[in-house]
Amino acid sequence: MAGTIVLYATPEHLNSMLTLAKFIVKHHQEVDVTILSTASTSAAASFAAMPSISYHRLSGAATPLPNHVTNPVELYFEIPRLHNPILLEALEEISKKSRIRAFVIDFFCNSASEVSKSLNIPTYFYVSSGGYGLCVFLYFPTIHETICGDIGVFNDFLEIPGCPRILSSDFPCGMHFRESNVYKHFLNTAINMGRSDGILVNSFDALELEAKVALVKDLCTPKSKTPPVYFLGPLIPEINSNNGATEHECLKWLDLQPARSVIFLCFGRRGMFSADQLKEMAVGLENSGHRFLWAVRSPPGIPRSPSQEEPDLDAILPKGFLERTKDRGFVLKSWAPQKEVLSHESVAGFVTHCGRSSTLESLSFGVPMICWPLYAEQKMQREFLVEGMKVALRLEMTYDGFVTAAEIEKQVRELVESEKGNQIRLRVAEMKNFAKAAAENGGSSVVDLEKFVRCLN
Repeated sequence: MAGTIVLYATPEHLNSMLTLAKFIVKHHQEVDVTILSTASTSAAASFAAMPSISYHRLSGAATPLPNHVTNPVELYFEIPRLHNPILLEALEEISKKSRIRAFVIDFFCNSASEVSKSLNIPTYFYVSSGGYGLCVFLYFPTIHETICGDIGVFNDFLEIPGCPRILSSDFPCGMHFRESNVYKHFLNTAINMGRSDGILVNSFDALELEAKVALVKDLCTPKSKTPPVYFLGPLIPEINSNNGATEHECLKWLDLQPARSVIFLCFGRRGMFSADQLKEMAVGLENSGHRFLWAVRSPPGIPRSPSQEEPDLDAILPKGFLERTKDRGFVLKSWAPQKEVLSHESVAGFVTHCGRSSTLESLSFGVPMICWPLYAEQKMQREFLVEGMKVALRLEMTYDGFVTAAEIEKQVRELVESEKGNQIRLRVAEMKNFAKAAAENGGSSVVDLEKFVRCLN
């Protein structure tokens, strides 16, 4: 196929889009892929090493940002909109050298569809939040029309085709209040997604089959036909043996632990907890009696160590905790080589914030989860993992998200010691095999990729 597929991502979703690019060219070496983003070139350098992938940073003087835009999520939508004139120039320049067969945009780049449509370029959305998440977004205009008032104060379960029941308060905060600008961005994006040429999803059939059936049957877009949907996952970055992670001290520690004995706690680059919550977590882990590997960040307002680069664990954690648990616990300062840890045979479970990339990594390596959502769509993802996929346990928390030591101890023991935990482990082991099969030649995701490539003119 002569021509180019252009992928456009915000910095927030660039890693996932880069992994999509590598998946495409791995199975279709005749396809050239160009990635556009406002992120620095260095951010993509390690991912775009394949000859068929090129990276272009949208740089230059974008339209000034309005003073009233301060909400971070609103910024994710607004920055691509303000770069539309620069995007237009980039697409026109690419078109001089190669025909653009498809323009694939991430959720926050919704406004870019105005540019691609003006150039008559087929426009596709890439949804990194999975099949269940896509069902929610496509059904959102229907929710908007049928619920009077704000979702945030509706306080009831919502029935969405293809999904487990979702409590209205578990929707992302940006979808709670219909007069907010973020809500309007979500709604407009959902409408445009339903009118696009197709939707690429970071998932695989066996993981979210109910969702895919609902999408194929147009149940999430009751007033129109759903665009073609392609499940192309699990898209996760490969483990890079040359990045030094295999030499990380925590991996050496894991080598000394029994198989499937360690609970891993890691909450992404934005996962931060109060000082009180960190102490509660420490007590729960200590009382559980199980081994643990825990990545700890400094809580807001707490000074770091004199180096100002790492948290002061002695100041953050309960007195004597590190000494008492030194034979069965390992506490990391801020960062953990997550993929390498999850792939280690000593890991028995993963306490996660339910970020999509983290959960797909966990499933791909066969690690059951305990859900501790923190922000964005993570409360919805918790329901998908616990009720839909049945690959995780939930932590009960107060209205403001606080989790007690007793609850942490309870769920760690439940995952490791109980029959319910065993059933989840068996389910996750199945998903690991299905995930591997989906991404191999003849697998469901490779078949869907073939359908997508064939449909391009």
